Amino acid sequence: MKKLVLLVVLLGSLASADEAASPFAAVEVAPGIYQLGNTNEGFALNVPEDFVGGGVGLLVGDEYVVLIDDVMEPTAPALLAKVEEIAGRPVDFVINTHAHGDHVGGNVYVSNSGAIIVSHDKLRSRMEADPKLNTGPGALPVITFSDEMTFHVNGEEAHVFHVANAHTDGDAVIHFRNANVIAAGDISFRGLFPFIDLDSGGSVAGYKAAMQRLIDISDDETKFITGHGPVGTRADIETDLAMLSDAEARVKALLDKGMGEEEIVAANPLAEYNDEYSWFFITTERMTRTLIRSLTTD
Repeated sequence: MKKLVLLVVLLGSLASADEAASPFAAVEVAPGIYQLGNTNEGFALNVPEDFVGGGVGLLVGDEYVVLIDDVMEPTAPALLAKVEEIAGRPVDFVINTHAHGDHVGGNVYVSNSGAIIVSHDKLRSRMEADPKLNTGPGALPVITFSDEMTFHVNGEEAHVFHVANAHTDGDAVIHFRNANVIAAGDISFRGLFPFIDLDSGGSVAGYKAAMQRLIDISDDETKFITGHGPVGTRADIETDLAMLSDAEARVKALLDKGMGEEEIVAANPLAEYNDEYSWFFITTERMTRTLIRSLTTD
C-alpha cells in the first residue's frame, strides 16, 4: 500500500513538473478564443531566453479547432501540447499571418496532424522561396487568398483580410466579428517597438495604415490578440500608433536638418520611448535606423 501511495505521489509530482515546464500560457479573451504565448506575466519579453515565438490565437468550439500561427519549430511541439490541453483534440485549421519563422515554424507539425494551413498568396510565395521556412512537406499553406476570405466556424464569423506592405507584404488580420476579437499578427507589437520588415515588403507607411485600419474596425470593447506582447485594446493600439507616428516625425525632423544616420542615432531622438518600448529584438537604436532607412528610401 505504501509503495502504491509513493508511486501515485511520484507520478503526480512528475506531471506537475511537466506542466510547470510548459513555456506557454493561455488567456481566454472571449468564450472559446485564446491568446497563447510566453508564460511570463503579461507575455513579457524581457530576455531572449524567454522567447518562444510570436503570439498565437486559438479558436475552440464543437465543430473545429482553429490556430492562428504556430511559433518556431523548436517550441511548436510544446505549443501543440498546450492547444490539445485546452481544446481536447488536434487542430483543424491554421491561419498564418505572415512569413516569419516565429509564426510559421510549426506548420510541418500541425499539417502532419491533419491541419489545413491557410495564408495570403504572398506569404506562401515567400515561404516557398526560403529554405529556412520551406522545411519540407506540409510547411507551405495549401489554401491562399489575395484580398479576403471568411471562415464560418463554431458559430463565429472570422473575416480574414490582407493589409498591404505593412509588417511584410503578405500580412493577414483575422476579425472574429461576433466575439469582437481581432487577431492582429505582427501588426501589433503591444507596448514594444515594432519590427517592420523592409526587406520583405513591409513599410512604415503601410504599417501605420494597417494599425489605423485595426482602430477603425474596432471599438472600446474589442480585444486584440497581438503578435508580440499582452492582449490589447483599441486604446492600446491607438497609443502604439501615436508612438510610431511621433517617433517617425522626430527622426524626420533631424533628417530635414541635414543630419546623417550616425549623427541621428547619436542624438537618440527616441530616448523618451526607450524605457517602455525598447526590447531585446528591436532596441531604440534599431527602431531609429529602421525609420531613417524608411524615410530615405520611400
